[in-house]
Amino acid sequence: MKTLTFLRNNAPFLATGALLSFLSSFGQTFFISIFGGEIRAQFGLTNGDWGLIYMLGTGLSALVMVFAGGLADKFRVRVLGLGVIALLAMACLAMAFNPWAAALPLVIFALRFTGQGMTSHVATVAMVRWFVAARGRALAVATMGFMTAEALLPISFVWLKTRFEWHHLWIAAALFCLACLPILHRLLRLERTPQSAAENTATLGMNGQHWTRAMALRHPLFWALTPAMMFFPAFATAFWFHQVHFASIKGWEHLSLVAIFPLGTLAFGLSTIFYGWAIDRFGAARLLPIYLIPLVFAFSLHAFAPTIPWAAVGVVLMGMAGGGQATIPSAVWAEFYGTRYLGSIKSAVAAVMVLGSAIGPGLSGWLIDAGIGFEAQLYGFAASFVFAILVMLIPLRNAQRALTTAP
Repeated sequence: MKTLTFLRNNAPFLATGALLSFLSSFGQTFFISIFGGEIRAQFGLTNGDWGLIYMLGTGLSALVMVFAGGLADKFRVRVLGLGVIALLAMACLAMAFNPWAAALPLVIFALRFTGQGMTSHVATVAMVRWFVAARGRALAVATMGFMTAEALLPISFVWLKTRFEWHHLWIAAALFCLACLPILHRLLRLERTPQSAAENTATLGMNGQHWTRAMALRHPLFWALTPAMMFFPAFATAFWFHQVHFASIKGWEHLSLVAIFPLGTLAFGLSTIFYGWAIDRFGAARLLPIYLIPLVFAFSLHAFAPTIPWAAVGVVLMGMAGGGQATIPSAVWAEFYGTRYLGSIKSAVAAVMVLGSAIGPGLSGWLIDAGIGFEAQLYGFAASFVFAILVMLIPLRNAQRALTTAP
């Protein structure tokens, strides 16, 4: 099917994925970290304190995701998606009106679980299940929503903070989520049903089987890919989370730093389109070890960067890897484990990723308070991705052989 015909024939479903991906941004680190300085100032927190709070809230989100993610196998997006977005709006309001430092972990949990966790989960599971032959393109289109948010929200809200009180901006985020509810309902009036898709059009995984979550967790491939699934959100989150501190130690204005983020978003968009096409053409498994390579160079450049242009190159490289992260892993789980129980399997993966995004800021903040500079940490981040690539190679090769094995 030609791309334009594909987009036209599936516009409501693709728009649903894109809108959900956009809305997930209000629970993503790149958005929450915009307000890191104000939150620390209001509650008298150090970098380590704020990182620990973020780690606790996000870690709890990862735990709950293990159980809640399977709901995507049982409920329509019209029900589950709308409910999650309503809860995300309430979480934004909680951030706006919360007066207690002790409640911050719960507020962060609410934002991370409903935004980064469930909204992203529902969007990707819907795309992978609704589309088979065009799975890569569907994931790429859905990711455009996240890409758009990543390009517009940081620089817009950093600018808006100079004109409005920061609590009011969280109220605006909540109102925007609520305003999108009738749009989502309209888009999903002819929604495909997850149950029927799972039963009638489910694709098989390795050895010609429908893999359950329990089976996947006993397979070596799942654990071989865990470092990659965990390190990307852990260290990318740490970078975005400590962006104010990063700008400070480099001697740059925060607004100057966020001004280069759209370059990363452009690279993110282009690589998402490329990987979406490449997944449909070559399969996700062949691309899996490749997409992490730019991160090795990205974090090394950030550590070295003496000027904003050097950091801009690093941001572009992060964007290139981000396009792969947004499309390849979801397609990989569908390729190797099938789609019948994909919601449950991917909820375990989502929990690993959310846990990584919890550990990264907390660990990094603690190291900063302990006197280990953020620039030194960035070199360690780069080395971790070399390790993640190496440990997946042999299990991935063995799993690819099992894809051709008849039941």
